[in-house]
Amino acid sequence: MRIIVTGGAGFIGSAVVRQLIRQTEAHVLTLDALTYAGNLANIAAVADDPRHHFLKADIRDFDAVVRAFAEFQPDGVIHLAAESHVDRSIDGPRAFLETNVNGTYNMLEAARNYHAGLTGAARDGFRFVHVSTDEVFGELGPAGRFTETSPYRPGSPYAATKASADHLVRAWQHSFGLPCLITNCSNNYGPYQYPEKLIPVLVNRAVAGSSLPIYGTGENVRDWLYVEDHAAALRLVLDRGRIGETYNIGGDSEWTNIAVARSVCALLDEMRPQSPACPHERLIELVTDRPGHDRRYAMDSTKITVELGWRPVETFEAGLRKTVRWYLDNADWTAGVLKGAEICRRGLNDRTEKN
Repeated sequence: MRIIVTGGAGFIGSAVVRQLIRQTEAHVLTLDALTYAGNLANIAAVADDPRHHFLKADIRDFDAVVRAFAEFQPDGVIHLAAESHVDRSIDGPRAFLETNVNGTYNMLEAARNYHAGLTGAARDGFRFVHVSTDEVFGELGPAGRFTETSPYRPGSPYAATKASADHLVRAWQHSFGLPCLITNCSNNYGPYQYPEKLIPVLVNRAVAGSSLPIYGTGENVRDWLYVEDHAAALRLVLDRGRIGETYNIGGDSEWTNIAVARSVCALLDEMRPQSPACPHERLIELVTDRPGHDRRYAMDSTKITVELGWRPVETFEAGLRKTVRWYLDNADWTAGVLKGAEICRRGLNDRTEKN
């Protein structure tokens, strides 16, 4: 197969690209604008493979997207390119509208035009996988899990733009017959995650002996999904998913934010026992909650398990250990991606740093 992966130099996208090159015979076009969260270092391990191709392009540029389809002639698309950080969406929602909504429109229109020109097996086999989030469903109570039929109740600008994109994909499927599939995933974690998300923030700040700000009471619950498990699920949906269907992808690992922070600190105590910051848990500090912070998310992945045979391989405890170890061993990667960039995370502003 020939597969376009948008956002393929980002966190989740690069995991998909690395798996496709290492574990399949696919030819892959990584299409990425290389914004703050996209980095060629994320795909350096496969960059020289003759089956890997890279195109610096922005999905907001319709002509560039059309050219990518025409020149690469894909059999499928895994559409991951998006603005994805809730805190950034609160501070500046316009970029989320432009990329997540208008950019997805461009991808769908380019794919529709390209698909219309295909014939025979190429036309029948084409697939467009749109990767979304559990945040489109809003907030859960203390019990239950999101299913593929849960109503949409997005609570942040980020979630609202991803919900809008989901609806566009369904409309292009229904109105134009574009063979689309949608996935909604839970909180991803693992190597190569941009260091403004919770786990890399905790590791990097703890190593520096800085405070570890946790929103509100720290009791907000997320379902944690190891990025390599997610990438494997996306490949399976592309290969075997039913056109027009939605698949929830969850890690079956619900943890409160404060429990995650304490677990990271315990691992750092073990891995860096000579650090002057030990015990690292003393660095945890509860800070003012962010606006509209949903209390709990959890995903029911029964459908993808029953229909496609996927289930997460990594437990959160094992995945977290691998992740913390990776950030400790790859400080140069963190320094490189942050060079000239800024971390956007509420609770980090006006902090008193501990040296």
